[in-house]
Amino acid sequence: MRLQVAVLDFGSQYTQLIARKVREQRVFAAIEPYYVNAKALAAQEVGAVILSGGPASIYADDAPRADPAVFDLGVPVLGICYGLQYITATLGGEVARAAAREYGPATLNVKSSKPLFEGVPKKFEVWMSHGDRVDVPPAGFRALAASDNSAYAAVGDDDRRIYGLQFHPEVTHTEYGSSILANFLFKVAGLEASWTPASFVAEKVGELRERVGGEHVVLALSGGVDSSVLATLLHRAVGDRVHAIFVDTGLMREAEVDEVERVFEGELRVPLTVVPAAELFLNKLKGVTDPEEKRRIIGHTFIDVFGAEAEKVGGVKFLAQGTLYPDRIESRSVKGPSDIIKTHHNVGGLPEEVPFELIEPLAELFKDEVRAVGRELGLPEKIVGRHPFPGPGLAVRCVGEVTPEKLAMLRRADAILREEITRAGVYDEIAQAIAVLLPVKTVGVMGDERTYEHVCALRCVTTADFMTADWYRMCHKLMAEISSRITNEVAGVNRVVYDITSKPPATVEWE
Repeated sequence: MRLQVAVLDFGSQYTQLIARKVREQRVFAAIEPYYVNAKALAAQEVGAVILSGGPASIYADDAPRADPAVFDLGVPVLGICYGLQYITATLGGEVARAAAREYGPATLNVKSSKPLFEGVPKKFEVWMSHGDRVDVPPAGFRALAASDNSAYAAVGDDDRRIYGLQFHPEVTHTEYGSSILANFLFKVAGLEASWTPASFVAEKVGELRERVGGEHVVLALSGGVDSSVLATLLHRAVGDRVHAIFVDTGLMREAEVDEVERVFEGELRVPLTVVPAAELFLNKLKGVTDPEEKRRIIGHTFIDVFGAEAEKVGGVKFLAQGTLYPDRIESRSVKGPSDIIKTHHNVGGLPEEVPFELIEPLAELFKDEVRAVGRELGLPEKIVGRHPFPGPGLAVRCVGEVTPEKLAMLRRADAILREEITRAGVYDEIAQAIAVLLPVKTVGVMGDERTYEHVCALRCVTTADFMTADWYRMCHKLMAEISSRITNEVAGVNRVVYDITSKPPATVEWE
């Protein structure tokens, strides 16, 4: 897949949004570490480079600095926030601490419409997040826009096609941000809007056929959207040499195993092997409370089980996983200065050595892009639109030690939540709905008797990409119905609470 735009990551919380916003323009973008060698970008025939924001100050001794040869590649460069400051300092301008820091909304006054601000108003609201500012732009640069706090809120060198923005066009708070990025991609860089689900499918099928050849592939199946799309893609590429294995870890949702068997063998017509391994996983998780350790144990045990099953098949060389781009980013397998958020069992949770070559055809996609690919492959909407379920299953929704008793409570509470939002017709309004069993007991009263039982937390979120999310504003009547059912039908739970935290600061899952 040709990389059209390289987004160099200087550690901004918005770096992933830059890549997403570029992809929304049907231009393929991927995140690279800020220190990537310019020759490596040239070898990929990159069509443009975007320098992200970041928390550092450009004049600090340890400030991250890109390979200055990126300015000699002959392709357009756009710097955002810290990226603008890096451009300025590297090319001979001056950056200094601003008299007043600028965080949040600001009014941008456009001085020159072409090329970045063509088709947008002369004045609009943007999102700022900086303490430094450009005092003197490099030679050859002109001011394109200003804010009350910055005379050089946007600058550009038209001859070298190098531009910088002090604000963040990638966030929704910036009006016309998508238009500004589109102007850079198409009017400045002259890129083509050629990256579509159809082009992805055609390219990946070809890549898979070439790489796999006549070998066999074990598919790590979870039953969710990602593995369903992956199974269909692999089956189209290599046919019956795909061996789908579903491991019943004992951490599944209610009726999960039966549903997976029905979908894959009945609707997708992909041969499936179900491996009962609940006792193995629960024994390994006994006494474990640390969430990262849970994920590592589950990841390692998955590989052990797949290895044993692959030996039964014989001659298996590859292990296919439905790893997505957010998994890699949060597990920090996309190298850069950003912090690890959590270890995904199929990324950071894998052992250092595995007996297979890994195949991860979806590893460059966000969740909504996977759904689009699924539709392109002809998958039914009930599969494509299904809420995601984490690989570690209910283990990361059972805060603290995982026990069979806690899992039974959690399974039923989760089923009730899904049943009720489906009955209310709001399932598709919610990107993910989860029930979490807390390691907390509270006093209650049932039938005039005192109880001291568990707390169940409900979390429903809306999001397009799962890199950021907002809590779903559920109507109180529906909340009451769900709470009533859980406290009446789930033995051991006497209190239900609703999580109203966005991401960030919280993640979607609790562990």
